[in-house]
Amino acid sequence: MIHPTAIIGEHSEFAENVDIGPYAIIGRCVSIGKGSRVGAHAVIGDWTTLGENNQVCHQSSVGAPPQDLKYQGEETWTRIGDNNIIREFATIHRGTVTGHGETVVGSNNLFMSYSHVAHDCRIGNNVVMANVATLAGHVTVEDSVILGGLVAIHQFSTIGAHSMLGGGTLVGLDIPPFMIATSGKRDAKLRGLNLIGLKRRGFSDEAISNLKKAYKILFMAGLKQPEAITRIRQETPSCPEVDYLLDFIERSERGICRG
Repeated sequence: MIHPTAIIGEHSEFAENVDIGPYAIIGRCVSIGKGSRVGAHAVIGDWTTLGENNQVCHQSSVGAPPQDLKYQGEETWTRIGDNNIIREFATIHRGTVTGHGETVVGSNNLFMSYSHVAHDCRIGNNVVMANVATLAGHVTVEDSVILGGLVAIHQFSTIGAHSMLGGGTLVGLDIPPFMIATSGKRDAKLRGLNLIGLKRRGFSDEAISNLKKAYKILFMAGLKQPEAITRIRQETPSCPEVDYLLDFIERSERGICRG
């Protein structure tokens, strides 16, 4: 149902069972998948696609122009997957031509009130951004990450899969996967593996044991990073989780947060 007070832009398309609430504003060239709901006074900006069964709550903004002084109104996109919950006053901005040209959000994510996703970010699946968590431009957040309230992440940083950031953490470097991080004196500081999260998500005892061994060598043995990685590959049984951790660290361009 489209409420009679809603404003719909040109070339926008809605699948079946889409609900557009009172005074919502839908921009040009917007596509909304079946079963999705847009709340009262919410704004969906131009060039935005929403998949199925999304909830865009009242007063939220999805697909607004990026907060980038170089942006001159070019056609860039916001692409949202399925089953996302975007709570009131949350903001997600579209991409820029100097970035990826699009901001991409996967499926089954929760964006709590006042959380912010800036231009050209890439967010995976099953991510939780708590209240006022903030991503600068070009940030990548991998699958099953939890960002506590008031977390702030520097542009071009990557947050590894299955990691958890405590409330108020300031992040300027990449966070490796499977870790917990909280604020340090100047930047985020690793506090160990996200053991409870890994167990809840069904990681095997063997995988967790191997990750523990890798963590000790990486961050507690006093080795330089290349030496630590070599030692892990020599002494730790190969498994997908450890392989992914090492690959993440080796391809990090900003460098990683440490304990």
